[in-house]
Formats: sequence, structure tokens, C-alpha cells
Amino acid sequence: MSNGTSQKIKLHFPHTYALIFFIIILAALASYFIPSGEFERVEEDGRTVIVQGSYTQTDAGPVDFFEMFKAIPEGMIQSADIIFYIFLIGGAFGIIHQTGMIRAGVHVLVQRLKKRGFLLIPVTMFVFSIGGATIGLSEETIIFIPIGIAVARALGYDSMTGLAMISLGAAAGFTGGMLNPFTVGIAQTIAEVPVFSALGYRLAVYAAMLGFSIFYVMRYAEKVKAHPNTGLMYGSETEMNEETAAGQADLSFTGRHGLVLLITVLGFGINMFGVFQWGWFLSELSAGFLIIGFAAGLAGGLGINDTFHSFVDGMKQVVYGALIVGFARAIVIVLENGQIIDTIINSLASAISSLPNEISAIGMFAVQIVINTFIPSGSGQAATTMPLMAPLADLLGFERQIAVFAYQYGDGITNSIIPTSGVLMASLSIAGVTYERWVKFVWKLVAGWIFIGAAAIVIAMIIGIK
Repeated sequence: MSNGTSQKIKLHFPHTYALIFFIIILAALASYFIPSGEFERVEEDGRTVIVQGSYTQTDAGPVDFFEMFKAIPEGMIQSADIIFYIFLIGGAFGIIHQTGMIRAGVHVLVQRLKKRGFLLIPVTMFVFSIGGATIGLSEETIIFIPIGIAVARALGYDSMTGLAMISLGAAAGFTGGMLNPFTVGIAQTIAEVPVFSALGYRLAVYAAMLGFSIFYVMRYAEKVKAHPNTGLMYGSETEMNEETAAGQADLSFTGRHGLVLLITVLGFGINMFGVFQWGWFLSELSAGFLIIGFAAGLAGGLGINDTFHSFVDGMKQVVYGALIVGFARAIVIVLENGQIIDTIINSLASAISSLPNEISAIGMFAVQIVINTFIPSGSGQAATTMPLMAPLADLLGFERQIAVFAYQYGDGITNSIIPTSGVLMASLSIAGVTYERWVKFVWKLVAGWIFIGAAAIVIAMIIGIK
């Protein structure tokens, strides 16, 4: 209270890096209070696993002030393969994006469907879901939102429908994530399970999530079309969205765009074949994406200089998500140097060991959902949690793939509702939709996704997915 006027206190959510650094500090302080201990580890089927019942206490090894800061560059070094994998893929897709193929292709698709409005929602959501499931399409969806909104409103729907069919289509694919290199690929790498394994099962879960999402959005859209006053955007539509989209109305899909699309599809197919038939890993996948990117740049008419300019710009776009992997790895290094990581794992295992395995796995899922609120970066969350969850799965006696499922769905599902998601908040701003209205619209969908994710985890355990 000042001069009789109340002062509103604004609460600002901490920056993700600040939050992770705070966790690093807590980990260092914890090394002074949590007993040191370790498990015996052995090599089994090409991966390092914990021997159950082998935990023993060791001499204390607290982490001092300098060692705490030293853990950050060490984390960058230890995570270098994953960090540069993200950088190189980001650069490759920066080139593809600069050719205009993605934007022109989506624009043409949407325009052709304008006369068949009943197909617009499912087809658009399916197309964007493929992007989410294969290349982690997320931030890139923002540029398509004005187009989606303009077309949706022209067909008698509202801005919420246009926003939903773009962002939720990509979100359903991102969550299903059969071939997402930024989430599933990284999590499986850290958990030491084959990259993109359990593809068929993930495909089934993706189909369930996408199908439910399409049904959800279409039901809302038809309701709004029949009774406009029932829509969440009734009385608050703006003209800004159509004006923004007008500047992109002259987009056309050229022969060069078609060639870029062909190169991208073939290149991605070869990469996947390499994973399953030749045992390709991060280095080979990165090389494959580089070839795709450079070939697309030349085929798309960018030339040598613009191709490399786009490559660098693409890497700039993923700096946040790439370096956060090394930053998050520092947490694990501090816990390892303090010799308390095994103590934490042993405590978690003891706390839930009496529960059925299915309930334990759901507990993992719930923990990942909570963590995603604070670390909305998929790659960052994988780097932070998988070093703990993978060995915990060993102790609890179930496959590490289950721990990856718990991470994947826990990370992806709530991205569409948490206010800490930069992509979500930017999308809402572009669409002119308030966060409160969006929550009213999407919360039942998110609840349905959570149910599907939990059911998928339980079923995977029952049928023995590896």
C-alpha cells in the first residue's frame, strides 16, 4: 500500500535455465545432507543396468561451490553428441523452411479444401500431426495460424477452431511422437534402448490421440457453425487475423517446392531405414539430415550462400533447446559427484516397490507431467529426468521403454495447456485468444489425452512392449 493506492504484485515464472540452475544448487546442497551410496552396475545386452539389491552406502563426497559450476561445462561436453545432433537437425530444417515448401504446401492444401469444409479439419490436423510426429513440429506452426483462422472463419467457424486445427493437430503428433528426434530419439538414447524402437505401438497410440483430437475439434466447430453464440469466441473476434493472412494469399506450390518435398520425404525414409536395418545412431542420422538440408537448399533455389545462411539461422532457432540439454546434464553430474544419485533412486524405488508395476509406471507418468510445467523443453526434460527414470525402471523390474513412454506422454500432453509453454502463449497471442478462453476449450481434450497416455503405459506393460 502506497499513498492509499494498492500496488499489485506481479509474479513472474522463472526462466527455464534459471530454474535448472536452481536445481543444480539444490543438488549441490543435498550432497551435504543425503547419505552417499551406490549400486553395482553391469553391462547387459549392450547397456548399463543396475543390479537389484546391490545398494550400499559409501563415504560422503559433498560438492563444493567451484565443482558445482564446473559441472555445467562438463554437462555440455558429456551431452555434446545430443547437443550437436539438435543443432544440425535444426540447421537442416532451417534450410527446408527457407525454401518456402512447407508454408506453400500447407497454404495450397487449405485453399483447396475451402470448398469442402467438412474435410478441412481432419485433413489439416492430420497433416500437421505428421509434422509433429516426425520432426517435432512445434514453433513452426505459429506462422500457419493466421491462415488457418482466416479459412475457418470463411467456412462459418470461429478463431478457436482455426487455432485448434493447426496447433492441436501438431500437438497430437508431437505427443504421439513415433519418429520425433527431439523427444523420443533423445530419451531412448539416454535410456540406452534402440532409437525409434516400439514404433508400431507408438503409431497406435498416436492414432488414438489424433482421432480423439479430430473428433473433439470437429464437434466444437459444428456446434459453433450451427449456433455461433455458443462459441467461446462469440463477440470477441478480431480482424487482425485475416489481415495477417492476406499477406500470404499469393503463395503457390511450385515445381521447386515439389522437388524439395520429394528430397525431404526420401531422405527421411532413408534415415529411418538406416536406423532399423543398419543400426544408425546420432552421427549417421545427423549426417543424413545434413544431406537432406543441403540438397533441399540447392533444389529450392537458395544457392550456396543462402543455403548456409538458412542453415545457421535454423541452428539459431534451436539454441535454447540444444544447450538446455547440457545444462540439465549438470544436475546429474552434481548428483553423481556427490554420490547421492543412487541414494535418490533407491529411495524412490523403496517408496513404490510395494505397488503393482502398472501403478509405479503411472506414478512416473504423473511426475513427468508435473516436471513439464517447469521444464517445457522436451529435450531438456529428457536430459533432466531420463538418467533417473531409466535406472529406476531397472530397480522396479520393468522395461526402460516404459520409462520412455512415461516421459514422452508426460512431456507432450500438457504442452497444450501449461502457461509456461512459449509456443502456446505465442500461438494464443497471434490468434487473439485469451489464455482463459483457451483453457475452457482445451481442458477436456487434455484430460482425454492423459487418460489415453495412462492406458497406453499400462497396456504396454501388460503386453510386454520392449
